[in-house]
Amino acid sequence: MPKIFIVEDEPSMRLGLKDNLEFEGYEVDFADNGEAGLEGIRTNQYDLVILDVMLPKMSGFDVCKTVRKEGNTTPIILLTAKGEEIDKVLGLELGADDYVTKPFSLRELLARIKAVIRRTGALKKGTNKAKIGRIDLDFSSYNAEESGHEISMSHKEFEILHYLWENKNKTVSRDELLKNIWGQEVYTTTRTVDNFILKLRQKVEADSNNPKLILTVHGIGYKLVINAE
Repeated sequence: MPKIFIVEDEPSMRLGLKDNLEFEGYEVDFADNGEAGLEGIRTNQYDLVILDVMLPKMSGFDVCKTVRKEGNTTPIILLTAKGEEIDKVLGLELGADDYVTKPFSLRELLARIKAVIRRTGALKKGTNKAKIGRIDLDFSSYNAEESGHEISMSHKEFEILHYLWENKNKTVSRDELLKNIWGQEVYTTTRTVDNFILKLRQKVEADSNNPKLILTVHGIGYKLVINAE
């Protein structure tokens, strides 16, 4: 049974989500402020976190940023009453897996939850290990190392690398990455994809300014070049 952690300060919203998710068969924990949410994510294993942006004590953006810096790859869906483009872009670039704007329908949120859990489950069930440039990757445990030293990598970065690895030596379009990594309905742009590729190059390339592994195919997308030995 998937376990979901709700971090939401509005009592009616929190309890409504809890009741409906439990009805759908999920196990649910909850917290009502950012600090408690951060501690819960640190100390428990969840399949998904539903994280409100506007929280007392610590914002959802800060919670997301902190757990990703600490190397925690638990999938996160952000909830917010805001609809401005900059907020959505910021949330995704901080490492959130999806973004739902209040007010939303329960049906929409459930669809997003299922999509994120499905994508992350596929990541764990696919190719387990790979070596890309300087980095040794274990996709099943979301672990990345260079010469035995752990490399901090977000959940979304693992998903992108996994998809590129599964399609190595093939050109993958930006639209294909948007569809398969972020989902068709989630708000994001090709600029977000480009920013993630830039971060990945800094981690796997010997010289990120002169990439030899993750190549740009101009006007289309990217190609992970892995030469057979």
